[in-house]
Order: sequence, then structure tokens, then C-alpha cells
Amino acid sequence: MQNYPQEPEDDELFEHHRIEVDKKQQLLRIDKFLMDRLPNVTRNRVQKGIDDAFIKVNEQAVKSNYKVRPGDIITIALPEPPRDTDIKPENIPLDIVYEDDDLMVVNKPAGMVVHPAYNNWEGTLVNALVYHFRNLPTMQDNEGRPGLVHRIDKDTSGLLVIAKTELAMQGLARQFFDHSIERTYYALVWGEPDPEEGTIDVNLGRSLKDRRVTTAFPEGDMGRHAVTHYKTLQRLRYVTLLQCNLETGRTHQIRAHLTYLGHPLFNDATYGGDKVLKGTQFSKYKSFVDNCFKLMPRQALHAKSLGFKHPRTGEWKQFDTELPRDFIEVLEKWEHYVQYN
Repeated sequence: MQNYPQEPEDDELFEHHRIEVDKKQQLLRIDKFLMDRLPNVTRNRVQKGIDDAFIKVNEQAVKSNYKVRPGDIITIALPEPPRDTDIKPENIPLDIVYEDDDLMVVNKPAGMVVHPAYNNWEGTLVNALVYHFRNLPTMQDNEGRPGLVHRIDKDTSGLLVIAKTELAMQGLARQFFDHSIERTYYALVWGEPDPEEGTIDVNLGRSLKDRRVTTAFPEGDMGRHAVTHYKTLQRLRYVTLLQCNLETGRTHQIRAHLTYLGHPLFNDATYGGDKVLKGTQFSKYKSFVDNCFKLMPRQALHAKSLGFKHPRTGEWKQFDTELPRDFIEVLEKWEHYVQYN
């Protein structure tokens, strides 16, 4: 008996394509058939769409080895509405830390989405990139994200490297794959981690209850391998400033790993850090924390430094950026509070 993928709720999907197979069509695997019919799509993406039951034949889920027959009706429905895939160039200023003919390093502000996606089609870093630069390369299976080798979350600030040539794209992608890129983040977390420094080596994956959240799978039976190294930089009684270094680069890795450790990022609403998790119950203290939240209305995470071998010259390039103003002001407020209370 064949095991077919669990079908998503139809009322949650939007039809993107509807194809009626020609009556003279010879038998052909559906993944190969769709690769010939759909623009800018890879076999991996087609197979994932089949596995997720977003692609159906005659309203029924099928497997990748299903052979298309004359008269079949193939529908492709996805969780987000269809739209023009062209990226709109937008004249958004870029804070460029470094640039040469092959690559550049930008300092992304908090609040900027890195690439267009559902509910964020405009105002992204990619919209800015396609305005300022032409013919940026695109990584395989990364359509619609020219120049991107990695990304950071919308409300995380800090450094990103952008590839301007195919050589840079391939060379940087290889270093990310090999985990040889140096990535240092500063994170303000609730509580005081014990021990003061260590390594979190715990699988991470999408939560089974909420796909917007990444969760830890300490048994290692699910998720993907993820490693974060951390050390304490400054203890502030109720919160701690940590340095975090990524060995892998999973979605929300630092946010999820520190939550697993019991120390969510300060004001990280997705992971519960937007509440008073340490400290007294006095109204004065709660007001102080609320004022900090207003000063920094996002998770306290900054991609502070980035190091890699230049893909053309082989020279080690190291970049560092200062903490943004909101992060500095919140740190100063905590320093003052613990000194005088």
C-alpha cells in the first residue's frame, strides 16, 4: 500500500497553475513533465511540492514517480496567493561596509526583511539590491533572491555578505556549507546562563504546533543538526549580554537554542521574551522593563562580525560593526538600573 502525503486544508491554499495534459502526451513522470512546463523551477522544488501535497492530479495527491496521462488535470496550489515573480527595484539606501568587484558586506537595520516573501513583497534588502546592482547571481534553488548567500531575520540587525559574481556566489556558498565562515552575534537574554560559556549542540526544526517557530529536538530524532557556541560578556543581574558564534546556520538558530537553554532573547515576542521573565514584581521594575521594550521594540540580537576567505584572492576578510543605537540605549539603561537599585 502506497503512503501518500498528508493533504493540507484546501481552504488554506491558492491555485497558482492548472494544466490540462494534451491528449497526445506520452507517459512521463510528473516531476519531469512539470519541469518542462513551469518557468524557473527545479526538480527539487517540484518534488517538494508533490511531497507536501501542493501538486495534485485530478484532485488527488500523487507521488513523484506518477506518470502523467493524456487528459490529466494537474493543479498546483500553495499557501500564499499567486503574484508576479518579478522583483520590484526600490531606491532604498544601503549601509555598505565593504565592496569590491565580487562582493559586498552590508549592515542591515532591524525591521528590514532580507528577501521578498508572503506579506513582504516590497521594502526588502533584495528590492534594494536589484535597484542598485544589475545581474546579481542567484544560488541554485534560491529563485527570487539574487545576491543572497545567507540571511538574518527581519528584526535582527547586522552584517550580511552579498555575492556580485558567480565566482563569489559559489565560493561563499561553499564556505557556508563547510561551516568555515566566522559569524559572531551579540544577544541580550533573560537571566544568567550557567555555565557562563558553553556549546549548544541540539537539533532544531519547525515546531509541530506552529510552523513559524523553530523548536529544539534534544533527542535528535527530528530536526537538523545545529551548533551554537556562547560566552558571557556582561552580567546585569536580570539579563545577560552574550556573544554567540554560529557553527551551523538554521532558521532562528540562536533564538531557538537560547530559548531551549531557558534564556530567551530580551523582547523576542515569538519565543516569549517580551514578558518579564526575571526580576521582582514591583511596579517600578515592570515599568522600567516596559520602557526598555519600547526603546528596542524587537529581539535583542545583532550580527556583529563576519569573517571569510575572499573567494577570488583567498585573503581572509574580517568585518565588525558597532551595536545599533537601540541596543546600546537598552544596555545603558540596564547598567544604570542594576547600579542604583
